[in-house]
Amino acid sequence: MKNLFALLALCCVLTAFLKPSKPTLYLIGDSTVRNTNAPQAGWGSQLASYFDTTRISINNSAMAGRSTRTFISEGRWDKVHNALKPGDFLIMQFGHNEGSAPDTTKAGRRGVLKGTGEETKDLVWPDGRQETVHTYGWYLRKFIKEAKAKGATPMVASMIPRNEWKEGKVIRATNDYGKWAAEVAKQEGVTFIDLNSITADKYDKLGPYEVKKFFPGDHTHTNEAGARLNAESVADGIKAAKRLPLTKFLAKK
Repeated sequence: MKNLFALLALCCVLTAFLKPSKPTLYLIGDSTVRNTNAPQAGWGSQLASYFDTTRISINNSAMAGRSTRTFISEGRWDKVHNALKPGDFLIMQFGHNEGSAPDTTKAGRRGVLKGTGEETKDLVWPDGRQETVHTYGWYLRKFIKEAKAKGATPMVASMIPRNEWKEGKVIRATNDYGKWAAEVAKQEGVTFIDLNSITADKYDKLGPYEVKKFFPGDHTHTNEAGARLNAESVADGIKAAKRLPLTKFLAKK
């Protein structure tokens, strides 16, 4: 009996000295989140400077060229999902690669059905593999529900704005992917980071000439300076969220 008590006492002492593992903030998305094609850069590469990384880790699992559909079909979501643990966080930002009509061609392999409903489209690939394509909102809900089931806190971010202007204002995604991202976040009761609008407001103030400096090759992919501005917008959106546990890990600036 004495040995048992001694063992229990030792366990208590060891437990007291064990440091709890840091939570991880996982990022999933496309090349606007993670881009290794310099001088282009995704905002995920700049996000760590807005967090206290002694208390939280950041894992940027985004991949260039992926849509919600292909991020899942290629097994990339499975890897993130398997790694999630209670207390972790997840930010998803998709929308740039979803626009093509979904089919089995090179052009259509990334496409999803528009909207947030339960519509589907069944495909058969040349090798006989069958695939059911869903709406943009359905894929976001899958990420959210499966992250919640692992005890993680999922957040939905709208896509960063492209360098496209109309009547002196940046064109926003408020009629399609930004709108649908907001709808799903509300339906599922998770934080929505309106990255599209937050950054667009900054672009509008800077004007087309200054904003063009952020886009070295096309109208979608920013350089490091643009990525830093977008990372700041993500941090702004997190700060503005109510009762979001992630806010306590932001760096004090």
